[in-house]
Amino acid sequence: MYIPHSFAEDDLPTLLDFLEGHPLAALVTTSETAGLIATHLPLLLDRTAAPNGRLLGHLARANPQSREIAAGHTEALVIFTGPDAYITPAWYSTKREHGRVVPTWNYIAVHAYGTVSLRDDAAFLRRHLEMLTLRHETDRASSWQVSDAPEEFIANQMKAIIGFEISIKRLEGKWKMSQNRSGADIDGVIKGLGASEATADRTVAALVADRRPKGK
Repeated sequence: MYIPHSFAEDDLPTLLDFLEGHPLAALVTTSETAGLIATHLPLLLDRTAAPNGRLLGHLARANPQSREIAAGHTEALVIFTGPDAYITPAWYSTKREHGRVVPTWNYIAVHAYGTVSLRDDAAFLRRHLEMLTLRHETDRASSWQVSDAPEEFIANQMKAIIGFEISIKRLEGKWKMSQNRSGADIDGVIKGLGASEATADRTVAALVADRRPKGK
């Protein structure tokens, strides 16, 4: 990923926090016939696996990507994304000064690199599904558990999926939040996004303010 210095994030806890907070990711691997193949799926992060943690997930057995991984295409890129917003030059002070400005997009992206290992055992898969469900049901007033469904039904559902894990070899983080603009331009972006009715825009406004470089 192309990451100018002003947008780079290298702090491991910050990167891992982002993975946990944005669990839906794109798993990209190679394919003998298609070149590249990708699946969007929720992942769990295990921080205890050194040095960068590991990702846990599952694929449908019918998904060609699971067969490509089984055939040895195991190098993986996992793409996580977060809040984003269009940035109009109309918000920039420099537009009024000289007009030499263009639109852009603010966003967060984290790329995780590693090797996929398939886990085709029922105990791993059951534990993974229970952990995944717990992760997303805990805060609900009426939470659902895997054990709420008939055991035979769950067993049959599990036959249709295969688990995997990815030991993270490398992480890249990019917080593109107007850090390369002047203080006045940053003020304009925060004000413009903050006035939007879209929740996502206001979220990005707060991120721009949080990522504001010292002295601007």
